[in-house]
Amino acid sequence: MHLLDYLTIETTEQSKEKVVLTMKIADFHKQPYGILHGGMNGVLIETACSLGANEQFSEENAYAVGVDLQVNHLKSVAEGVLTVIAQPNHIGGSLQVWEGKIFNETGNLISVGRCTLLKRTEK
Repeated sequence: MHLLDYLTIETTEQSKEKVVLTMKIADFHKQPYGILHGGMNGVLIETACSLGANEQFSEENAYAVGVDLQVNHLKSVAEGVLTVIAQPNHIGGSLQVWEGKIFNETGNLISVGRCTLLKRTEK
């Protein structure tokens, strides 16, 4: 089982231009005070950005790794379905910058983040 399965994160759209993930908040996503743990925002944003970054590569042995992640938590949330939308700001030869936004099911923006990713190749 990998992280997406364990955390019940679903991919609903994945392309070079846009990635959309959804996640229904469960108790194990929450911090002790009953609201979504901020780390989940980071996981959602970096995962969406990484999936999009990997869409850019035609080589079978290339993959993207996150080297920087900045997340702003704008609104707390305790239940419902979250949607993260990630889109690229810069696609370079080895470096990419993606931006992710997380919305709750009523369309409120709850978190924004930017992820810098580096191209790696297996030898």
